[in-house]
Amino acid sequence: MKEFDYIIIGGGCSGLSLAYELNLHHKLKDKTLAIIEPRDNYSKDKTWSFWKIFSHNFEDCVKKSWNNFTINIPNHTKYLECKNTPYQTIDSGLFYDKIINSLNQNKNIFFIKNLNEINTNNSFVFNSVANEINSENKLWQHFSGFEIETNKEFFDEEIFNLMDFDCDQKNSVHFFYTLPYSKKKALVETTWISDLKNLSLQDYDEQLNNYIRNNLKIKDFKINFKEVGAIPLFNIKNIKKHNQINIGTAGGMTRLSTGYTFLNIQEHSNYIRKNLDNIQNTNLFTLSKKYQFLDNIFLKVLKKDPKDMGQIFFKMFGCSPKVVINFLSNKSNVLEDLLIVSKMPKLKFLRQFF
Repeated sequence: MKEFDYIIIGGGCSGLSLAYELNLHHKLKDKTLAIIEPRDNYSKDKTWSFWKIFSHNFEDCVKKSWNNFTINIPNHTKYLECKNTPYQTIDSGLFYDKIINSLNQNKNIFFIKNLNEINTNNSFVFNSVANEINSENKLWQHFSGFEIETNKEFFDEEIFNLMDFDCDQKNSVHFFYTLPYSKKKALVETTWISDLKNLSLQDYDEQLNNYIRNNLKIKDFKINFKEVGAIPLFNIKNIKKHNQINIGTAGGMTRLSTGYTFLNIQEHSNYIRKNLDNIQNTNLFTLSKKYQFLDNIFLKVLKKDPKDMGQIFFKMFGCSPKVVINFLSNKSNVLEDLLIVSKMPKLKFLRQFF
């Protein structure tokens, strides 16, 4: 059986980001890498969005950036600005093309469909496949989106809607999300935070069609692309083994209160690349414990009082956008943390704290 110096299990966002980072910085010049991925080819299957709080390798894969956004609850809308940290959306098709074309030029990198085809005993493994991923009773951020196109100019492409809570909550947390790519094209998503047992929340197509027609008032449109996904909002055990570390969501790179993962993956990839020569003795890269602590309290409140979440998010954005964006992106200082906490309903959070 074949042997490799490094193995990446899972050729998704985290696995490919790490492979690209290692290849870009010539870490695979005299080392071999196997990427275990069952798919036959890559094509656009999702979008990744985030606040650009630092530079990354995939600026040329950004489909659109915005400097302005809104958040709304019934009868109230906040208009906010984010010029210093624009909101970006990555097109997964561009992302895949860029990385695959780059990796294919290195004869030391191999794509293999099944882990059973190789000997892993003498390899160091980077694993992006979580074992606990089928926990239906736990909280998930599950969503579906239509990329739509209209005949007439409809959208203001300079401003996106981060959260629209003016919709049926069904005793869960529910909002819509609209990213206008141009005056005639936009991604519209329905997003729920709940467990996965209630199948009535998963009639995504009906939700999207009703929202586009009744809330956005668009009667004539076509669907160019559809995506569906689910992000676990619970801690996945991340135990460092002698010859393996976990990456991506399996490695704790998902922020539990938001689902944001993409930039955390890029930071983790950078950390691994810098410490690759001594990776077996390197400390695990983790998100700050303060965010883990605060997110766990937040999710307890969410689970107990889901009906209040729209108001809580709306009040959070009563702070300056810079403060909120830093907090949501794991870059806030103590003063910014206190400003965010000051906007929270104290009694609810204190109850869960104790």
